Amino acid sequence: MDILQIVTLGIISSILYIVLKDLSPSFAFFLILITGIIIFLSIIQQIGSIFRLIESLGEKANVEGMYMETILKIIGIAYIAELGASLTKDAGLVSVATKIELAGKIFILLLAVPIITAVIEAILSFLPAT
Repeated sequence: MDILQIVTLGIISSILYIVLKDLSPSFAFFLILITGIIIFLSIIQQIGSIFRLIESLGEKANVEGMYMETILKIIGIAYIAELGASLTKDAGLVSVATKIELAGKIFILLLAVPIITAVIEAILSFLPAT
């Protein structure tokens, strides 16, 4: 599915949502949920290509595999949290969406701690000992 098809699907789903939200709010939300899943599934192959590219760049730069894996996990968490938060916002549950975003940020920070530690240790190794 290319970008024009995705945008067309999004526009049609949005129009249908506007029409259906007063008639059947649960069906309207279900429509948006299915649309989000279809769009996500249609781009999963491109996401895989991006991950492979990042991994190959990491190998060329001699970056340790653990760091590249962590970076890819961080990217995945960010996208999944954004998708979940958007869907809950569409359902009118802004407070739940905020909690999903917070959880995503906490998980990202948790994964980033070893990388931050390695960067700080590298910087400290360049400084003269006192």
